[in-house]
Amino acid sequence: MKSILKITAIASALTLALSGCNQETDTTTNTQSATNVSEVKAPLTSADAEAFLSKVEKEINALNIEGARAEWIYQNFITEDTAALSSEAAQKSTEAGVSFAMEAAKFDDVEVTADQRRKLNILKQSLVIPAPQDSAKSAELAKLGADMGAMYGKGTYTTKAGEDLSLVAMSRKMATSRNYEELLELWTGWREVSPEMKPLYARQVELANEGANGLGYKDLGAMWRSNYDMPADDFAKELDRLWGQVKPLYDDLHCYVRAELGEHYGEDKVPQDGPIPAHLLGNMWAQQWGNIYDLVAPENADPGYDVTEQLAKHNYDEIQMVKGAETFFTSLGFDPLPETFWTRSLFTKPEDRDVMCHASAWSLDGQDDIRIKMCIQKTGEEFATIHHELGHNFYQRAYKNQPVFYQASANDGFHEAIGDTIALSVTPKYLKEIGLIDTIPDESKDIGLLMKMALDKVAFIPFGLLVDQWRWKVFSGEVTPENYNTAWWELREKYQGVAAPVDRDANAFDPGAKYHVPANTPYSRYFLAHIQQFEFHRALCEIAGNTEAIHRCSIYNNKEAGSKLNQMLEMGSSQPWQQAYKVVTGNEQMDATAILDYFAPLHTWLKEKNEGRTCGF
Repeated sequence: MKSILKITAIASALTLALSGCNQETDTTTNTQSATNVSEVKAPLTSADAEAFLSKVEKEINALNIEGARAEWIYQNFITEDTAALSSEAAQKSTEAGVSFAMEAAKFDDVEVTADQRRKLNILKQSLVIPAPQDSAKSAELAKLGADMGAMYGKGTYTTKAGEDLSLVAMSRKMATSRNYEELLELWTGWREVSPEMKPLYARQVELANEGANGLGYKDLGAMWRSNYDMPADDFAKELDRLWGQVKPLYDDLHCYVRAELGEHYGEDKVPQDGPIPAHLLGNMWAQQWGNIYDLVAPENADPGYDVTEQLAKHNYDEIQMVKGAETFFTSLGFDPLPETFWTRSLFTKPEDRDVMCHASAWSLDGQDDIRIKMCIQKTGEEFATIHHELGHNFYQRAYKNQPVFYQASANDGFHEAIGDTIALSVTPKYLKEIGLIDTIPDESKDIGLLMKMALDKVAFIPFGLLVDQWRWKVFSGEVTPENYNTAWWELREKYQGVAAPVDRDANAFDPGAKYHVPANTPYSRYFLAHIQQFEFHRALCEIAGNTEAIHRCSIYNNKEAGSKLNQMLEMGSSQPWQQAYKVVTGNEQMDATAILDYFAPLHTWLKEKNEGRTCGF
């Protein structure tokens, strides 16, 4: 988790008055009394901007710590009281964010320095859902968000057998069940949670667009897209360009998986010339397909080792797993984690209280108080996740010397990308170097490892693109409430080749069954992270002098790669992301061909398997 400000969450409201910076007194020269003195506002200047930014920075630094501590305590000691403290901090954050953004917008036409402009834009664009400048509408907007969050969070489904299931329980069943009808019931059951959200969401769109208009944007989608150091329309085109690079690999993966599912469930249920029914891919939203690996696994692809078993064999406990991941970073030249990391982090689930177990990385003070929060399971998957989370922590510490405005990743995809970049180096070669396995499997075993990864990484990419494609159309008015669901499934079929398994009611609101929609969390960051991590990995492997295929490369113990990585991380968001990107990759434009390079052996294998099949959807 990022600290409570980055910069969407600020821990207190602040009424900004520029106290006299923009006013001067003009006394009349006639004989009228002093009561005829009038105050005239002078045009805002760069000096006013500096005074405003200085005031905001001090406030943010102080409030950030307060808010981060409240949230940390809540997630580690879940009670009604800690929930109330967290809620109060979140409310203050929203109010402060609105105040900062509105004041920053007053400098839109003022001549300021490049650094001031960047900071002002960050303040303006930090709001995910900007409230209108009307207290009643602002309160209504907050209530809509809370109401939809409650609908989602409390959502359950009672099966035909009378079993009352949470989303977690349903997701667990969908990951392992291979019963077509059971999967269909679970899929349709969860989507009963969202139709009541539809009118609330439509109203939220109206109010958020009004708030975006007040900040100078034509709609909320344009505001979101403006956060990437390029014109909003250019950003949308850039995403489509990147998707075009990946699509041939995705199409062959889709074709192969559809054929295997058709063999298992029958081609009457999985037609071989159209989209895949969405409930058969092991995930409630068909966004990642790794849970169906057993149905599509290549023959003889077992690598000959199991990391979970090896961790047990070498007596790794939870702390040793984290220590092992820390060694990866120190091998690159990074300083060890501070002692407070080990005394303040949460590594295992306490037996005496409820905690939020979702793995997350934290910076509580914008300096050295970095932590992770995990209920670590001693598995190979968790070992890789720890490397990912520490990637966030080392990023957070790298940019600690930047002003608070710039204590964030270069764009919102970078933070996730860095964590995943590090996880890509958890290869058999790395596992052998640290003594977890004795031998590196030969290349014939790579297809299985690549397939496992592709089912999650490659399969996700079109979903990562389409969520915001849908929302941008909604925000612009191109898609109206009457067409919410129709447009959603049109995009699902266009990009993913995935279809609703049954006809959907006109009043359905299937987008609302995905957390990030009612929570209004922008989703393009996840698409970007999936592109960037492979290009970062390829570039760092080249810097490290790697001569193997990049899917076999680990940058472990390479100081040159570590130095270049740290140089990029230290920049935070102080420069346009293109400049940070260039530090590691040598280019200012993203290039998805790194994904094709990484999965090249699998792609060749897929093409061979798909010979004679009708691919496409």
